[in-house]
Amino acid sequence: STFNLSFRYANNAIKTSKYNIFTFLPLNLFEQFRRLANAYFLFLLILQLIPQISSLPWFTTAVPLILVLSITGVKDASDDINRHKCDGQVNNRNVDVLMDGQLKNEKWMNVQVGNIVKLENNEFITADLLLLSSMCCTVLSSNYPVNCLELFADTDFCFSGEVRCEPPNNRLDKFKGTLTLNGERYALNNDKVLLRGCTLRNTEWCFGLVIFGGPDTKLMQNSGKSIFKRTSIDHLMNILVLCIFGFLASMCSILTIGNAIWETNEGSVFTMFLPREPGIDAPLSSFLIFWSYVIVLNTVVPISLYVSVEFIRLGNSFLIDWDRKMYYPKNDTPAQARTTTLNEELGQIKYIFSDKTGTLTQNIMTFNKCSINGKAYGEQLCFCKKLKMHDYSRVDFSWNNLADPKFSFHDHRLVEMVRSGNPETQEFFRLLSLYMEMCSTMQMFKFYPYMPIKLSSLFYLVGELNYQAQSPDEGALVTAARNFGFVFRSRTPETITVVEMGKQVIYELLAILDFSNVRKRMSVIVRSPEGKLTLYCKGADTMIFERLHPSCNKLMEVTTNHLNEYAGDGLRTLALAYKDLDKTYMIDWKHRQHEASVAMEGREEKLDELYEEIEKDMMLLGATAVEDKLQDGVPQTIEQLAKADIKIWVLTGDKQETAENIGYSCNILRGEMKDVFVVSANTAEGIKEELQNARRKMCPEAAEEPSVFKSRVGLFWLKKTETMQDEKVDGDYGLIINGHSLAFALEKKLRLELLRTACMCQTVICCRVTPLQKAQVVQLVKKYKQAVTLAIGDGANDVSMIKVAHIGVGISGQEGMQAVLSSDYSFAQFRYLQRLLLVHGRWSYIRMCKFLGYFFYKNFTFTLVQFWYAFFCGFSAQTVYEDWFITFYNMVYTALPVLGMCLFDQDVNDRWSLYHPQLYAPGQKNQYFNKKAFVSCVMHSCYSSLILFFIPWASMHDTVRDDGKEIADYQSFALLAQTCLLIVVYTQLCLDTYYWTAVNHFFVWGSMVAYFSITLTMCSNGMFYMFTSSFPFIGTTRNSLNQPNVWLTIFLTFVLCILPVVAFRFIFIQLRPTINDKVKKHLGRRSTRSGYAFSHSQGYGDLVTSRKFLMKRSTKRAPLFTQTDSSIFQNQPQHYRTIAEEAEESQGHSP
Repeated sequence: STFNLSFRYANNAIKTSKYNIFTFLPLNLFEQFRRLANAYFLFLLILQLIPQISSLPWFTTAVPLILVLSITGVKDASDDINRHKCDGQVNNRNVDVLMDGQLKNEKWMNVQVGNIVKLENNEFITADLLLLSSMCCTVLSSNYPVNCLELFADTDFCFSGEVRCEPPNNRLDKFKGTLTLNGERYALNNDKVLLRGCTLRNTEWCFGLVIFGGPDTKLMQNSGKSIFKRTSIDHLMNILVLCIFGFLASMCSILTIGNAIWETNEGSVFTMFLPREPGIDAPLSSFLIFWSYVIVLNTVVPISLYVSVEFIRLGNSFLIDWDRKMYYPKNDTPAQARTTTLNEELGQIKYIFSDKTGTLTQNIMTFNKCSINGKAYGEQLCFCKKLKMHDYSRVDFSWNNLADPKFSFHDHRLVEMVRSGNPETQEFFRLLSLYMEMCSTMQMFKFYPYMPIKLSSLFYLVGELNYQAQSPDEGALVTAARNFGFVFRSRTPETITVVEMGKQVIYELLAILDFSNVRKRMSVIVRSPEGKLTLYCKGADTMIFERLHPSCNKLMEVTTNHLNEYAGDGLRTLALAYKDLDKTYMIDWKHRQHEASVAMEGREEKLDELYEEIEKDMMLLGATAVEDKLQDGVPQTIEQLAKADIKIWVLTGDKQETAENIGYSCNILRGEMKDVFVVSANTAEGIKEELQNARRKMCPEAAEEPSVFKSRVGLFWLKKTETMQDEKVDGDYGLIINGHSLAFALEKKLRLELLRTACMCQTVICCRVTPLQKAQVVQLVKKYKQAVTLAIGDGANDVSMIKVAHIGVGISGQEGMQAVLSSDYSFAQFRYLQRLLLVHGRWSYIRMCKFLGYFFYKNFTFTLVQFWYAFFCGFSAQTVYEDWFITFYNMVYTALPVLGMCLFDQDVNDRWSLYHPQLYAPGQKNQYFNKKAFVSCVMHSCYSSLILFFIPWASMHDTVRDDGKEIADYQSFALLAQTCLLIVVYTQLCLDTYYWTAVNHFFVWGSMVAYFSITLTMCSNGMFYMFTSSFPFIGTTRNSLNQPNVWLTIFLTFVLCILPVVAFRFIFIQLRPTINDKVKKHLGRRSTRSGYAFSHSQGYGDLVTSRKFLMKRSTKRAPLFTQTDSSIFQNQPQHYRTIAEEAEESQGHSP
């Protein structure tokens, strides 16, 4: 421990919690008051404690502020308590540590760098470990000149060595280090490291050396703060709140000037009744009045706004989690909203960036076809059945005892070639049998019993051979080799055992040349029992063909034709090649490879150079083709999203032909498109020309240079933006571009031309792209189009674009949980994206817009009544409302009704939302709430406040009771004004609510009852006697509300406030109906049909006249579900027609 302290190595304890029992209160309050709204209300509370300024009791601000802080604090405390529990559970786990020659049980928090720990099967890995030994022999015996089994069998040993490695970092796929042992250095890379947080599988035990502990582990290095995504409405709210502050300052300034004028002209008359305090003259009084009105009018900035927004987002997130129509029963996978801050953004998506494999397809691969030495094999059923040249029934593999009974193949010629001993065919399947070895290095944490090495990839289970492949296509290829007689059986650090046509062959493993996204290929070098050295390589055809021997040119042409055919069928392809190596050259290359592998600087670059050197002049063996079928409902989903004017871009690593075929299969590319452009040039000039030609064809009148508008947005207009405007195009077009061309197109000189041309197209497909290019494409659109983007994928190669996009969606499929863990929303099937956007996203957006519009309306109306009252009270900062009404207005009287509306409201139900995807368009254009809508809301509030103040004022002026007594006192006027206000805002909410539930009724009527109950209680004699100074409105309620003219005034105010709104909406719907109005009108017409007419699409007239009803009835009982071809019966996505399609159909059938 002293040695570790000298080097400041971190211990293995982790801490993810923020607070402890002593720091929670100060730190949490500090964090909360860093928010502008909370700091503002704290400032108001301080002002209210100054007697010369305060015009309201302190509790009118203190109670709401404390409530908001308490709710947020309880939430933060609950989250931190859970983090403390998790930290405690992890830190107090036990592990065996080798100390003083004995294994001692220690807690994880006490493990230190340099300790050797022993892990057993299914245990979590304690820290980042250098793997020393597994099961019964050392994993790294090819590199270490010691036998770890002997070392650990005798615990009284002296194991002396030194590990030098890179400093702690967050690169999960990279590790550089060296082990010095007995004067020799050995390379350490990612394959020799076990990362904290993973689980040990399929081995009895292993020993590891701790190299990083606690916060230095790669897991904790990657657990830093994520990119905080904020919606466009969040940004707009910040700007509007800033404008509201300016509006508040303007009102206070106007009233301050009014106070100065009044004090000069009229104030001297009242000094004998209300003498000024010593030392306060008219100018100072006006200055104090400014701050008094800041307190009185503070409700224009509602303190409950942000809390209410969070409640609404949380509620809508639960609705997504609970949606049974997005639940996938096959995998028991529900939809999950992994964030609660982006729901309304789901209703504004303009661009979708999708992966193909595992996202649009099932990622369940089957070996379909192959090309070996220029001959094509595989399913050609339709063609061959007509010619009757060969037997294409299912191949019988009963001759192979190790064959997989589930494997299906229909070309007997291939089996005959293998069994006849054809050398090319056998070499082809020999490479595939070694394929598992080539893939297994990427499975860092797979351990299997009876094979003590961590890199083996199969295990035995009750006599059955089972492969554990990294991906489904790899498993399909190895299974194919297994059925054709080449069975991968086991692996040690130095050898690979393969059963070839019933004979066991042991190959010596010399080197593995790893796969990378740049190399797009992988190789293995082995020595056969006869001493022959061979390099086997598999990878993308573009990479393999560039490295072939010139003698393979003819074979390459034939194989390329086969590959194009396979890609045209939508199959995934790989090319296979080999190379015989000279022993002398191999010795020299191996020595240089060892030197590069132990280098601490430039290791990857040196190894890449060596790999390029040896992977030259290879001989082509052939190519493979595996099928990956589309997921259910993908074509229908894409068609619906396209009708919602959402542009879909597919970013895939597949060949151009494969991606194009899949594009047509899933309706991304459609036959009715005017043209589909292909960009495949190899130079920047050629790519620019192709993009320009495509753009000129789509929009001939467009300017040659793209127009980019620069502007400033955001808080205080500090953020600079560049926006490329959309250009109108007549018809739909598609664009296909490969990864090589995309690399040039993403350069600074061409990226705007790429974006301009691509955005004119309805669909874009990018082929052969890397994960980095996926993120760059998303970032390009995000930067210049100022549109909301969504990225969806299922694998680790999709994580980068998922994080860059405004919204990331992960699909929990065959490639693990990397995409899901990085996403904002997740589900099991692509078809659920339709419901997530068109139903939940649209509802969430509409609800949030309604909330903001209504919230600002009710608070501006509330505040502006105070503003008008200032002109009648001598600008004295007296309030028009009773103090407790001000306190409860936002927190009690109007809180629940608006929450009920914004959690349950629906303009149309989910079925009609899917039936009419055009309903989604207003959200993309941000029509429901924007700066214009905000100004309209303020104007509406001004009108309502004028009515709410002056009508009660006029009706109460010189008014008497039935018994002749005056009721025109301040308290009665305050009660009348606040009652009118509440009834109007409740009615406005009812007008804004489209979908009524029992909860909505309870909240609205319950809040109204609560208002009258609380008001009666606070104006009662009992409250006055107990708290005289706090409840001065004694008897006001019963004295005012029993007068007919008071209720008449309430009714008149209500009519004058609501009637113009109803009239305006009616006229607007008639003259300028929106798509929502059209759909609701359409629904209204359909709902007027009788139940019988609505439930039958066709009458019985034809049946009666055809006499078929006289036929003998069947004695067989009718099934419960007669329409078995319906999408609902088959539990498939429903396909709906649009209004336009339905109108065209009705016109076509009309006489």
